[in-house]
This record gives sequence, structure tokens and C-alpha cells, in this order.
Amino acid sequence: MVRLTGGDPSLLRRINSAVVLHALREARPLTLTELVQTTGLSRPTVEGVIEGLTEAGLVVEAAADPADPRRQGRPARRFRFQAEAGHLLGIEISPHRVHVVLADLGGRVLGRHGHELEEQQPADHRLERVRGTVAELLRRSGVARSTLWAVGVGSPGIVESDGTVKLSTALPGWTGLPLGERLRRSFRCPVLVENDANAAAVAEHWSGAAVGSDDIVFVMTGLSPGAGSLIGGRLHRGFGGAAGEIGALHLLGREATPERLLSTTGRPLDPLDERAVARVFKLARDGDPQAREAVERFVTRLVHDVAALVLALDPELVVIGGWANGLDGVLQPLRDELSRYCLRTPKVTLSALGSEAVATGALRLALDHVEEQLFAVEQPPGTGPSAGPRR
Repeated sequence: MVRLTGGDPSLLRRINSAVVLHALREARPLTLTELVQTTGLSRPTVEGVIEGLTEAGLVVEAAADPADPRRQGRPARRFRFQAEAGHLLGIEISPHRVHVVLADLGGRVLGRHGHELEEQQPADHRLERVRGTVAELLRRSGVARSTLWAVGVGSPGIVESDGTVKLSTALPGWTGLPLGERLRRSFRCPVLVENDANAAAVAEHWSGAAVGSDDIVFVMTGLSPGAGSLIGGRLHRGFGGAAGEIGALHLLGREATPERLLSTTGRPLDPLDERAVARVFKLARDGDPQAREAVERFVTRLVHDVAALVLALDPELVVIGGWANGLDGVLQPLRDELSRYCLRTPKVTLSALGSEAVATGALRLALDHVEEQLFAVEQPPGTGPSAGPRR
């Protein structure tokens, strides 16, 4: 693991290093003169900082651009952030699959890999599949495990700050599982565990349907719907990490369970899984009257769940993911019904990232952690890039 600075450098040098590094990450390769102009620092200061960042492996000299019209005689040295100095992982662990995304320190995706899972597989088997999927992706990408700087994980359930799953009804053996601790044994780097809907909200805000919107709600439709929300661009977890657990609202009326809502026979669907839901929605599109009634009941329940969040948070945008993503007939009824229930109707749209949302959000959480370390001005003992788990 590369550290930004070594020993005990002065506060001023840390500030200067963070300023120069940030300038290089946000732009094309820059010359020393351009860095002086961009940062406002003196040339000797910039030269000293570049030397230190180069020694740390975070900055390298860029090749000359043969198409540069300013090129006359010997070209000026240009420097760039070395994004390939380390790597990040984003991992989705869901009832039906494990999905992993690999990226460099700039967030550029280098590869993806996944495996399907049986819903009832025990926790140890599921974790072993996570390790195997990661190992296969690293091997395919030619990336050494030792270059991992941080790992983000998105998983169903209420997640505590240390990565322990406080409660999860979606995965067998998941409640009480010290997920962060178990995975850190394999990765030897910070592992950040987050609720899957929260991770998806972060992803949509970063590179999906919510780019440019800082007050959003992401709804993960499913057997037990969940939601993640950003307020002022910051993820809102709640006091105990349980914000957005709208799946518990059906407890107010036992007849409002998804198994009953989506039934086309009058008896609860057993089992109810994603395939069964897709069948009901397809029958509704084909005109089946019982299926249409079932979909209407499901949408009404979803509207009530979403309306509760909209009335409490007043978001600019609601993004619908999970089962509803790609299923026709959900979006417009939601818009229509929310306009009846809410004082101010938010914009409503489907997820732009679809099945990639959770893993992408987990990757963004890992990237946030690394950026926090790279641009930290003051680093108390034990908080450097290799210091272990943080949220």
C-alpha cells in the first residue's frame, strides 16, 4: 500500500501535496508551469511536491503528446496522477448472485465478473463464492491482490458501522454476521460494508439517473422493498443504519405482503422470487385480468411505501430499481399516484444502472474512502490508507 506522505511531514506540505494531487486528478497531464498556474503555488513548491508524490508512486511523468501544437524543440515535462498505482473493488452480495467490479484509483472500471447463487445457500458458502469470484476477476485482469487499496460491499440488511449485519431477512445466516471482519481477513485492506439500497443510491448519484441531483431517494423493489436516500448529496443512514427500511411497512397490515399482493389465484405465491414476479408482470402486459389486478395491488403498495419517504424527505428525484427496473407499466402509475398523495410531486425515473447499481455504488464507497485518505490534510495515527476499516 502506497502512502501519500512518509514520516511526519509538516501541515503545510500536506496541504500543498493535496492541492497538487487534486489538480492532477481533475485534469489532463500538466506541466510544472500549468500546475503553478492551476494551484497558485510557487514553482519551487510545486517541484518539491511533485518529487515527493513521484517517490510515493502516485505521480509519474507523462509521455509527450506528439499532436501538441505548442511542441517546439524539447517539450516541457508533463505529469499525471498514476491511477494504476492501486486498485479498488465493488462487490454486490445478493440472494441470487455475487457480482464484482474492479477499478483503478481514478474509478475507471477494468473488469467485471459474477456468479449466480441459490437463495438458500448458507453464509459460509456465499462468502466462499465471493472470494472465488474476486480471485477469478483479479486473475483475468492481471491484478495482484496486494494492490487493492479498498473494497466496498453492498448487501441486503441493516449494517452497523463496523460492517456487522445487524438484521437481514433476505440471506440465510446473515443476521449478526461480522461481514466486514470476515472479508478483511481475505483482503488485508479497508472493507466498507453498506446496505444494498444505500449503495445503489450512491451509484445513481455518481454515474446514473441521479447525476446532478443531491436530494434523491432510490427504491429497491423486491420481496422486502428498501430505500436509500441522499440529503444534500450525503448518504442518510439514520441513527442505527435502518433509514429507508420501508419493507417493514407491510407489518402494519398483514394482508399487504408481496406474496398476497402479486397472487393471481387468491392464495399467496409460494415461492415468490424474481422469476415469479416477472411472470406476473408479463401476464399483466399480455392482458390477463388477474395479473393486472395483482400488478395494480403491488404498485399501490409501492406508492404507499415511496410516498412515506417523499413526504418525510421531500426529494427532488425518486429512482426506482430492483424488480421494477425494466418492467413495463410501473413508472407512470407511480407518477400518477404520487401526485395524489404528495404535497410536491418529485420526478420519478427508472434506474439508469440496472443490475450494476449495487456493485457500482460499493465501488464508489471504496473510492470515497481512498480519496479521503489521499486528500487528508491531517492524518491522526492509524488513519492512513493502510490503516484498516473505516466507514
